[in-house]
Amino acid sequence: MTSAFLVFIGVGLLILAWRGHRDGAIRAGVKGLRPYTPTREESPLAFHFFVMLYLLGGFACLVWGILALAGIAEPLPLR
Repeated sequence: MTSAFLVFIGVGLLILAWRGHRDGAIRAGVKGLRPYTPTREESPLAFHFFVMLYLLGGFACLVWGILALAGIAEPLPLR
């Protein structure tokens, strides 16, 4: 069950990174009381950092989930 959760989270992060790259803006938390959304034009370093962070996190979760489903890696130790 936790392996499917990892695959689900990985696919979700990859979709989030792809949509952010396509639209030119990505949600990255909050800044004060407003959501922080770096854009490609206003803050290119933060934008590319968060796109890469979501891509790497998504791939890591997806690969770990697939390997756990195949029985090669340990699943998450959730109780």
